[in-house]
Amino acid sequence: MSKMTVGWKEEAKLTELNIEAIKVKVDTGAKTSSLHAFDIESFDNNGQTFVKFKTCPDRRHPKHIVNCEAEVIDYRKITSSNGQTQLRYVIRSPITIGDKTWDIDITLADRKKMRYKMLLGREAMKQLLVSPHKSYLQSD
Repeated sequence: MSKMTVGWKEEAKLTELNIEAIKVKVDTGAKTSSLHAFDIESFDNNGQTFVKFKTCPDRRHPKHIVNCEAEVIDYRKITSSNGQTQLRYVIRSPITIGDKTWDIDITLADRKKMRYKMLLGREAMKQLLVSPHKSYLQSD
């Protein structure tokens, strides 16, 4: 499979999470992808742990809240760029950028003060080439 070239920021879809458009910062310094989440609640579903949470995928529209639900696949200690370590839920979801869709692991974190509500980390970039001086290479 040929690798797709992306810029340092792209628009993506997480359709299984009801997110039809989210601006993603492509972050080669982050190992794991991260999504802004709040009001996170875990619950049992036939012996599996799930989380329901809310997100606001567009900082320009803070009242546009999306309700999401996903199975918890892991818990990871994540050290943020400011040096704080947190134990975070990890979920798996398909992401679509341009015309390609693949599964990625995503940690849930409070990113309300961040410009980008989602980071795409290195683990999710196996089939990507990053052109750091360009943006939205995969947008219509």
